[in-house]
Amino acid sequence: MGSHVCPWWLAYTFDNPLRALFHRSDQIFSSFVKEGMTVADIGCGMGYFSIGLAKIVKENGKVIAVDIQTKILEVLEKRARSAGVSDIVQTRLCKENEIGIPEPIDFALTFWMVHEAPEIKPFLQQINDILKDSGLLLIAEPKLHVSRSQFEHEIDIARDIGFRIKDEPKISFSHSVLLEKAEDTRSINARTY
Repeated sequence: MGSHVCPWWLAYTFDNPLRALFHRSDQIFSSFVKEGMTVADIGCGMGYFSIGLAKIVKENGKVIAVDIQTKILEVLEKRARSAGVSDIVQTRLCKENEIGIPEPIDFALTFWMVHEAPEIKPFLQQINDILKDSGLLLIAEPKLHVSRSQFEHEIDIARDIGFRIKDEPKISFSHSVLLEKAEDTRSINARTY
């Protein structure tokens, strides 16, 4: 995440009510995120998708919203309370080289943020390590900021780790891929990236 981190205040430019016209959580996630799941929104920003995911997983599920910026997590906590999902959304402050999620998860979302990781392979390896067998990872990158070749490089890295492509969902303004964790691909030494 390092020096490429989007400033917290800039998130207001794309995390606003108009976003629902292009990025509806129910349309993007409902075919593979289900009630009762434990999901992680990594690089969650102000929680646009964290709140949407919480409405899908409901009270018997959990959304772990992870970001490197304290201020942005404070905004998310207020938004979660206002949306009535603060019991479902748990915020976690991560470190530059450590996601900080010890428990296994069913689904991970990295929306418009993988390109911000200082080292992509160890970052994706950490996600692989916390995903349950056959768990899913959705990577979406902004088309105006990340080239197709950069995105394909991220996919190649994920495949090297042991992910396989399950789908390529259409998400507005984004390159996107849904990856599935292959069984028994946990790394012994991948706790930091």
